[in-house]
Amino acid sequence: MGRRNQPPPREDTPASPSRTRALGGEPATPDPATLGDLAAAGLAVFCWCNRCSHHSELSSAVLAAQLGPATPVPALARRLRCAGCGGRDVAARPAWPARGPVSRHL
Repeated sequence: MGRRNQPPPREDTPASPSRTRALGGEPATPDPATLGDLAAAGLAVFCWCNRCSHHSELSSAVLAAQLGPATPVPALARRLRCAGCGGRDVAARPAWPARGPVSRHL
């Protein structure tokens, strides 16, 4: 019933990305950023404790020197402990620069 109103697929349209991945094409997600990538870009590592919401920025250059520049940023989270509560449920991501205010509340 639903297929009756749909146009036939176009021959010149490339396969969708999800279909390409399902058929053995490129991986679903790109490789995660490494500490070396962040250090070269001058970005820090933003860490967030999922338990108490404490957060901090760590120097990617210092971490790359200690752990190696090929260390993926998400894998770094497993090695961290929160300075606020001592928990190990910590997330790590690149500390992207702020884009400024996104809205004005009156």
